Amino acid sequence: MKTLYLDCSMGAAGDMLTAALLELLPDPDGFVRRLNGIGIPGVRYAADRTVKGGVTGTEMTVTVHGEEEDDALHHHAHDHEHGHHHHDHDHDHDHDHDHHHHSGMGDVAHLVRDHLALPEAVKADVLAVYDLIAQAESQVHGVPVTDVHFHEVGALDAVADVAAVCMLLRELAPDEIVASPIHVGSGQVRCAHGILPVPAPATALLLQGAPICGGPVEGELCTPTGAALLKRFVTRFGPLPPMRVEAVGYGMGKRDFSPAVNCLRAMLGQTEDKTDQVLELSCNVDDMTGEDIGFAMERLFDAGAREVYTVPIGMKKSRPGTLLRVICAPQDREKMLQTLFRHTATIGVREAQTRRYVLDRRADRADSPWGPVGRKISAGYGVSRVKYEYEDLARIAREQGLSLEEVRRAMEEGRHG
Repeated sequence: MKTLYLDCSMGAAGDMLTAALLELLPDPDGFVRRLNGIGIPGVRYAADRTVKGGVTGTEMTVTVHGEEEDDALHHHAHDHEHGHHHHDHDHDHDHDHDHHHHSGMGDVAHLVRDHLALPEAVKADVLAVYDLIAQAESQVHGVPVTDVHFHEVGALDAVADVAAVCMLLRELAPDEIVASPIHVGSGQVRCAHGILPVPAPATALLLQGAPICGGPVEGELCTPTGAALLKRFVTRFGPLPPMRVEAVGYGMGKRDFSPAVNCLRAMLGQTEDKTDQVLELSCNVDDMTGEDIGFAMERLFDAGAREVYTVPIGMKKSRPGTLLRVICAPQDREKMLQTLFRHTATIGVREAQTRRYVLDRRADRADSPWGPVGRKISAGYGVSRVKYEYEDLARIAREQGLSLEEVRRAMEEGRHG
């Protein structure tokens, strides 16, 4: 099984995760060029090799209109996080004045959905991560999500981090992501609201259910963006599993905490066990419209389901109905049950534990007459197969006036030629 292990012994931030994952790729420079082509307004990514505490790693810098986000009111331990606040309803007359300085969740969603050159699956991941942050800020400050606003530069900065990590995880395509307990730091942090304890309230909320620890290092080691990314993607927390390590990456933070090296380490490799346990959660419904079932399926995928599908069935009194089945990781059981009961009409859910056999999988990019094309390579149990990324094939087909089959055939001929 292809496993990604994240060592968060010095916390986690968006830039550190980006840098560590970038080092796992065979062509990190090429990937940075792809990042700079996704179209976030005024944003530029740069990756620099640096040495901290005798360890060589990568430091990511995101600039917005040529400047890093370093406003003292939301200056964090990794110098790479966004400040949040909410508008007071008693100050609506100031809204127009602030319009160009702050972004709400709707602005972020509009930017991601309508303006970024990203595959739809990556857009969904970006918005899911940002929604986690907005929900946490909403709960902490006691205001609706619609009233949570992000400093404009910080919002673009964080979208850049989140988009980069989502793209990198799609590129690396691990079967599971395991993370160590998260070192959150200690002391206090200064942000837009004043002096707050570490971990900051939104970070603490996002890390509920995850193993965390403090320590002698003073400062905010885990940022809200880092916490939201871990919450979205980590399969389970624990020690480094037995694995054949294929690549190691070091993502450097911008501050130094001597003698500890301020970095996040990512390790990619193969674990011997090619099976894992999954849960199948099922329910029968006969009083939901197709739109309602489709919406429930979307929410289940957003909550982290590995697969959701429906089967037409016959129910009591000869009524046609629908079997809705969710496949998920065991640790996601509670989240899936809550989503099922909230978004379907069912009053009962069945559970079955299932052992799943999986092929080893990796992702890379193949050359074509029209540029690089992403592909997934699967192998094991005596079989080997290649699947090219639909989004890339469809883009080429549209641009060249070809059918999907003609593009696939050209890719296969190139592979065997």
